[in-house]
Amino acid sequence: MPSFGRRTAVRAMPGAILVALAIAPAAPVSAQPIVALPDQTSSIRLSNHDVNHIICVGGEIDDVKFSAEKAIAVERAGSDAWIKFLVKEVEDAGISTRTFVTTPSEFFVSCNGAVYPLYAEPSDIPAQTVTLVPGSTQRARANEELLGPLVEEERAVSITLSLLQDRVPASFAEVAPRIDSFAVAALPSAKLTERRRVEIEGAGLSASEYLVSAASATTLEERAFLDRALGANIFAVTLDRVSLQPGDTARLIVIRRGAVQ
Repeated sequence: MPSFGRRTAVRAMPGAILVALAIAPAAPVSAQPIVALPDQTSSIRLSNHDVNHIICVGGEIDDVKFSAEKAIAVERAGSDAWIKFLVKEVEDAGISTRTFVTTPSEFFVSCNGAVYPLYAEPSDIPAQTVTLVPGSTQRARANEELLGPLVEEERAVSITLSLLQDRVPASFAEVAPRIDSFAVAALPSAKLTERRRVEIEGAGLSASEYLVSAASATTLEERAFLDRALGANIFAVTLDRVSLQPGDTARLIVIRRGAVQ
């Protein structure tokens, strides 16, 4: 977390002082996650007394535009930015009174080649973290850069390894997996549960990770999972193990052309 500098004062009018308070590290506070998408205004609430954190997923924050006339301090570094609403302190007859900002402000954050408009309402709440996630255009461009130079077989290997290693690129769009467990016709003794599903925009591909289990000792074959229950246009299937004992679980990666139906 950055420091916004020492305590400074600017004379605003007789008897009034505008104070930029030095920022002390705040104790960790749980807050509701806030996610913003590019090119559409997100209405959010930010703390009017703590430092709020902005995170650009998969890139850097190039700029933050806001009204310079308002009592706001902004710092940025790499993929992070911090927003602090300043406190107005009024002295009258030796009595000091602090007033916290309540007037909404607009911020336009440049991240990953896109603009994220934020309509922020300052509120008496803990520090908030706003995550700027890529939109479909940014994801497609990133996937093209990642997979475009590869032939189809190399794409399948790259996607499979990212799922098996739990290192899924931010440009892969997470999709809600299938809820129920099921079996395939060629292997009725095995139970499949979809753990994760992603769509890879710009590449025309989708992929799923399934957990495979069986009540008795079972030998798995990858070709047994070339089944329409797992998608109509499967072109790659990978198992991390082929021998199952009761209580064991295998991980199955299925890659398709297009989205799963």
